[in-house]
Amino acid sequence: MTVPNHFRLLAQDGAARTGELATPHGKVRTPAFMPVGTAGAMKGIHWRDIRETGADIVLGNTYHLMLRPTAERIAALGGLQKFTTWNGPMLTDSGGFQVMSLAQLRKVTEQGVKFRSHIDGAALDLTPERAIEVQRMFGSDIAMQLDECVRLPAERAEIDRAMQLSVRWAERSKRAFETAAQGHMLFGIVQGGDVPDLRQQSARALVDLGFHGYAIGGLAVGEPQAVMLAMIEETAPVLPQDRPRYLMGVGTPDDMIEAVARGIDMFDCVLPTRNGRHGHAFTRKGVINLRNARHADDPRPLDEDSPWAPARTYSRAYLHHLVKAGEALGAMLLSEINIAYFQALMSGLREAIAAGNFQEFREKTQESWVAGDIPPR
Repeated sequence: MTVPNHFRLLAQDGAARTGELATPHGKVRTPAFMPVGTAGAMKGIHWRDIRETGADIVLGNTYHLMLRPTAERIAALGGLQKFTTWNGPMLTDSGGFQVMSLAQLRKVTEQGVKFRSHIDGAALDLTPERAIEVQRMFGSDIAMQLDECVRLPAERAEIDRAMQLSVRWAERSKRAFETAAQGHMLFGIVQGGDVPDLRQQSARALVDLGFHGYAIGGLAVGEPQAVMLAMIEETAPVLPQDRPRYLMGVGTPDDMIEAVARGIDMFDCVLPTRNGRHGHAFTRKGVINLRNARHADDPRPLDEDSPWAPARTYSRAYLHHLVKAGEALGAMLLSEINIAYFQALMSGLREAIAAGNFQEFREKTQESWVAGDIPPR
């Protein structure tokens, strides 16, 4: 493989790994959870708070940002990091997921995807080359190839067609990325739905092409957790040990800890902020629904031992009031608390793997979730 490697594997405990990824905007400790700022902002949480929660890297979306405010405008204003004031490592998704989620607005061909903008209906083309061009204009530390993601369940023939197309697009994406600035990375995306041999075929084809890192896409799209984990088990052993592995669009804390157990290094998901806006808090005792009337008179904090101050200081009664009253502060505080919990989980995983006690950490964490929240006195 001639593609430069920017990933350093620091320790391994079984299949679980901890490492460090060097980017032009700083280092990323793995396992890593990337908060999602689809349109260049985190819903309900300030950039400074994202950094303080312990996040090393965030995610933006090519499709949404190329529509508004446009790649050209972002480039003219100094790139995505300067534009947003994040100034840290950033990965941008190529828009492949929108190929699936906006199916009524697009047409897939060998050349690429013809979209109708969900904003104003304007016609646009997204090819592998254009997706790379846009991400380079953003200044993304990690760019993703354009791929086609198929919603599951689907027929094998349809999964195979989309996988083969994604491999061809991967080759075109790599050619378009060849003149990118030193230190910037391109990840290939493994497709193949829930068909083991197609997953392996896709992974081998991408490894033969050679990328800085490898993502597993097309999961967390409605299939059971057992299917997702089985596909990781089929795919991860085919991928190079010395390259980062990214499970796209995942997920819940349990999904992530189980994926780490199978050799995954990076994650992203909208759950922390989306669930926060709906009154749900992720904690060491599982998910707490602050809409529930049981919290109305409860003076206790969500978690007196949390490293994130709002989880220790605001009472459940106050958070319940904010959520029920529809106050923006409630969504903001719960989004912060949730992202901070996800980052604390990643930190705990890194420490456990480095110390060689990943399995103990995994079991205790999952037992705590199963035990659930302590009822009010």
